Amino acid sequence: MPAPERIPSRGLTEAGLRTLLAEGELTVLGQVRGASNAVLYCTVAYEGEQRPCVYKPVAGEQPLWDFPDGTLAQREVAAYEISEATGWGLVPPTVLREGPYGEGMCQLWIEADEADGSAGAPGADEVHGLPPLLALVEGEEPGNGWKAVGFAEVGEGKTALLVHADDPRLRRLAVLDAVINNGDRKGGHLLPAPGGRLYGIDHGVTFNADDKLRTLLWGWAGEPLTREAVEVLDRLSAGLEPGSRLATRLGELITPAELEALRARVEDLRKSGRHPQPSGEWPAIPWPPV
Repeated sequence: MPAPERIPSRGLTEAGLRTLLAEGELTVLGQVRGASNAVLYCTVAYEGEQRPCVYKPVAGEQPLWDFPDGTLAQREVAAYEISEATGWGLVPPTVLREGPYGEGMCQLWIEADEADGSAGAPGADEVHGLPPLLALVEGEEPGNGWKAVGFAEVGEGKTALLVHADDPRLRRLAVLDAVINNGDRKGGHLLPAPGGRLYGIDHGVTFNADDKLRTLLWGWAGEPLTREAVEVLDRLSAGLEPGSRLATRLGELITPAELEALRARVEDLRKSGRHPQPSGEWPAIPWPPV
């Protein structure tokens, strides 16, 4: 299945959206609650165009023991750069810029389409806070069109099987997460958008030099990569050569060791030709899962 055509935001191209986000006037409207770091809901206006966006100032980041302080915003931008290099457009337009509270990440706000996705697996219960691409089912088999993630406690000593849709959009995202070493792919980070697009957000804990992959998208673990994914990885490998535009840009956002680890992950995926499996050295599923 080919990647969906890029859908301009009411007439703006991808480059136009980046310019709007980078150079427009930011107006903070409120704070997104429940996040561990400061996440501000804003509008950005430039030359008669205005869009909603998210602004995450570096000053609002909480220190993490396994990442250098003050680098999460840069990692979000690096994830966007890799997403664009794949051609899949899985991460909303994202830039690094100055704002009312200093330098931070600014990303186009995506309004999720609650009607998107699947009708539900047989016997499925809707998971509160998760899009319909994920569900809980009774029994030990996911059912046609679904992939098993693992068993989850649902209260009163009961467990249910957590499943995700066998959806090519999710499969692309699973490959992207493996490349960027995403340590926090939660259900709430999946945003189905109008027109059939699917976006992933919240990529601050990525690009660690050590294996940190934690995700709800383990359904294809160990399975062969699609031909499309292999071709994308081949292009990405070439695009990450030292001195390339992409490598130079990433060198401004992540450390040299992390850039080398990124190259190594791409090569490992190309060599194995398969989706990665949990290492067993790190929790495979993020907590909380939403």
